[in-house]
Amino acid sequence: MWKSVLAGIAALSISGAGVAFAQQSPQTPPCDAAQRWRPSAEDAAALTDARIAALRTGLKLSSDQEKHWPALETAIRNMAKQRLEARESLRATRAADRPARPDAIARLRRGADAMSSRGNALKQLADAAEPLYKTLDEGQKHRFAMLLRMGGPQGGPHWRRRG
Repeated sequence: MWKSVLAGIAALSISGAGVAFAQQSPQTPPCDAAQRWRPSAEDAAALTDARIAALRTGLKLSSDQEKHWPALETAIRNMAKQRLEARESLRATRAADRPARPDAIARLRRGADAMSSRGNALKQLADAAEPLYKTLDEGQKHRFAMLLRMGGPQGGPHWRRRG
């Protein structure tokens, strides 16, 4: 008797869940890539300027440290320019490849080229930052680490690159 009651309850539960899942929920319209906001070159330049100003202000450089600043600023601007160019190139490539998706090998090669390019830019940034970083006190070093990450590709100090 208990087995049949238990089996009946299980059957009702399963069928009730199926009905609940079958109900249509209000759906949001699909996100159209053309409708999303994308920063223009002018927006990117303004955000880069703000990021550089925040880093410089946050570090509160001494007059001796100031002489190392121009190299770092140039490296940050070059990296931001490269990131914008890579984004535009990827957008153009995706638009051209829409009808036929590129094969896996082409995607791997494109990704490898992008990683090599970004790696070179990061090395240039490290080379430019090193002379200034060596002159910073501990507080400045902590602020440098936090402020350099802020406003990066994902816009936050806790962002980590997947990979």
